[in-house]
Amino acid sequence: MTKMRALCGAALLALAATGASAQILIGQTAGMTGSVAASVNETIGGAQLLIDATNAQGGIHGEKIEVVRMDDAFDVKRAADNARVLIEDKKVLALFMSRGTPHSQAIIPWLDKNDVVLIGPSTGAMALHKPLQRHVFNVRATYQREAEKAVQHLLTIGLTRIAVVYVTDSFGGDALEGAMAGFTKGNAKPTVTIPADREKPDYKTIVPAIAAANAQAVLWIGSGTAVVDGIKALRAAGSAAQVVTLSNNASSGFIKQLGDASRGVIVTQVFPNERSLGQPMVKEALALASAKGQAELSPAALEGFASAKVLVEALRRAGPKPTRAKMLAALEGLRNYDLGGGLEVSYTPQDHSGIDFADLSIISEGRFKR
Repeated sequence: MTKMRALCGAALLALAATGASAQILIGQTAGMTGSVAASVNETIGGAQLLIDATNAQGGIHGEKIEVVRMDDAFDVKRAADNARVLIEDKKVLALFMSRGTPHSQAIIPWLDKNDVVLIGPSTGAMALHKPLQRHVFNVRATYQREAEKAVQHLLTIGLTRIAVVYVTDSFGGDALEGAMAGFTKGNAKPTVTIPADREKPDYKTIVPAIAAANAQAVLWIGSGTAVVDGIKALRAAGSAAQVVTLSNNASSGFIKQLGDASRGVIVTQVFPNERSLGQPMVKEALALASAKGQAELSPAALEGFASAKVLVEALRRAGPKPTRAKMLAALEGLRNYDLGGGLEVSYTPQDHSGIDFADLSIISEGRFKR
């Protein structure tokens, strides 16, 4: 009997050592290395602020949240492969914060096959809004709205010769559509539209085309280092054109990579300014960051924090011992959930859109400012 008790005790200790205690497993595949690593890791840091705080308070219904993360290096095929592993092998309850438009689209078949939700994909692709993707729950605004507002802003301040550089994938095509809507509303046309390969943009072709169009401004639709290198090539060629890029590049890492070339660059935003201390969500996130010794947030970190708030609220509403079906039901029943300061998220079985917020911020001396 004593030997049996000892064996049972050893088994229990072994289970505890392997993390077999009550946990809620959430999966994430994103480019934690590669061209978008800077902003991806900042969104992860922002999300982890809330997840850690929630776990420190006892978790959700007595269970702690654990995010199982897999690096896809911003590769579409790896994103899909990782999603399959997370869903079918790791048995995660839900997926969270994928990064990239084609990458998120590649995940959808695995969501649909297994009835698993994806919360807060870090992409504003209209393709994830319309037609409705039953298992995708967006938090951020669309790229089309951002691009449209960016063009309208440039036209309003008198910059009429606008070039558009767009990456040749589903993200680029989607944002280009929004930009063209902005031109149409402003009764204008781009001076030139220039396609750019996602993996290997040809700056020796792109930059001369911008110069030949005598562009006063450039809307550069792309991601991470591809845009950084493009802006640097543009400045090296002597162009002083105003550059605007979208919120997928709204990170401290993007600014640092630009260095001196960051001055005056405009980045669209889909959340309030991270230095708006009077904004309740920003105040909450900053308090948690300060407790960890972090002096400030980046826009990317704030996006991660907002998405984590939706994740945590859905887990609460799903109840004890949540299932994949309960998560879907909880999210589709989420109405007017206030992220803070009137930023409301509402979902219905017919609409999985997030908040409708878009703004512009100018990088000055390497920092986001109004």
